[in-house]
Amino acid sequence: MRPKFDWRIYSWPALIACLVLLIANEIANPTFIYQDNWQSVLLAAAPFILTALAQTAPVLSGNGGLDLSVGPLAGLVSAVIASTLGRNGITDPVTTIAVALGIGIGSGLINGILVAVARVQPIIATLGTFLIYQGLTLEVLPTAGGVAPPWMHILTGSFLGVPGILYLLVLVGVLWLALGMTAYKRNLMAVGGELRAAYTAGVNVAAVRILAYVIAGLMGAVAGIVFTAVLNSADPTVGVPYTLTSVAAAVLGGVSLMGGRGGFLGAAAGGALLFLIQNLFTVAQVSVFYIQVAYGAILLAALALNALSDHLRRRGMAAIDA
Repeated sequence: MRPKFDWRIYSWPALIACLVLLIANEIANPTFIYQDNWQSVLLAAAPFILTALAQTAPVLSGNGGLDLSVGPLAGLVSAVIASTLGRNGITDPVTTIAVALGIGIGSGLINGILVAVARVQPIIATLGTFLIYQGLTLEVLPTAGGVAPPWMHILTGSFLGVPGILYLLVLVGVLWLALGMTAYKRNLMAVGGELRAAYTAGVNVAAVRILAYVIAGLMGAVAGIVFTAVLNSADPTVGVPYTLTSVAAAVLGGVSLMGGRGGFLGAAAGGALLFLIQNLFTVAQVSVFYIQVAYGAILLAALALNALSDHLRRRGMAAIDA
């Protein structure tokens, strides 16, 4: 009998790299991991982590699964909260969160139906929604402005000595673990790993893929809430740069672009890794231009390693079968 494969093994390289870069950041800035600095560090890292998590479920669904609209969606949610809702006097947490998550669910349904039902290639479908959300955001909020609801200081403050944003990240992790105990996660990995086998086994492939994009939309909406809290306002351009970093983070975290392999732990570690790289470059006063070059190089290297890993895995399985 073959040993059961543990997907968490794919997160190890990213976790080890995070530890190395954490030490490097501490050397470059001795106050980096001081308790008084945890809150600002987590607030800066949260968008990288959340957008990486948003990218994970579509990628795991396989067949070229990808959601390029994650960044603009977060920007749109932030603009709606800080501008549209604020102008109409809607600032209570229940309504604000409901509207934000509703936008995320709607986005996920649109992308999921385009991909799973209309059979549009994911990169094309989500590029279209990327452009739509970017245009809608500029319509809602042409320039940076607006005001975050007062209750959002919960995320930027602390409770019992623990940064509020950490509670949110832990909550997201707990919800993913809870989802992992259901049949959905098994079906998601099955659809991403071997589509025909999953379909033959009776898995509703379309429903699994649509829900994967809904999860991405929900996580993108949560990222938009965090953007609003961190900025205490909104910026129509804030989410766009996180589109490619979300892909890079997921790949760095060991999520296979072939689908069916990886997990949220690795993606979160990949997001944290990109943040640590950016922070280290900032401390070293490296130009923003070179930071973007580094991101591009990291993405290409991660893609190459991901492809090599898939190739070696297929060769290994072929050898075992032989």
